[in-house]
Amino acid sequence: MLTSAPPAALSTGSRPLPYRCRAAAYPLNEVRSIPLGSHDATSPRLALRWLRERTQHITDQLDAAYAQPGLHWLTDEDEHERALAYLTSGTGYQLTLYDESTRYVLLAYPAGATP
Repeated sequence: MLTSAPPAALSTGSRPLPYRCRAAAYPLNEVRSIPLGSHDATSPRLALRWLRERTQHITDQLDAAYAQPGLHWLTDEDEHERALAYLTSGTGYQLTLYDESTRYVLLAYPAGATP
């Protein structure tokens, strides 16, 4: 069973936050998604940090076999560098995990871009 993260506090500054981060669960045979957290980050590195934290939270709650891809991603420094390069260049990054009944999608993208 997964628990949702509390909503992230938005910046009180006057400038917009350039990166949006989202996580959602998509149960099979369901129409609606279940939000698992969101965050607005001021840099690509902070967006990647949020993706890592949420991936850890999700994999902690999955059965061991289904957690393995997420655990591998958490230790894959080359993939983190690739994600950082995408975000820095203005391209979104998405990570998808699965279990027997649900697809978990984590993404980060520049504000103003279509997720």
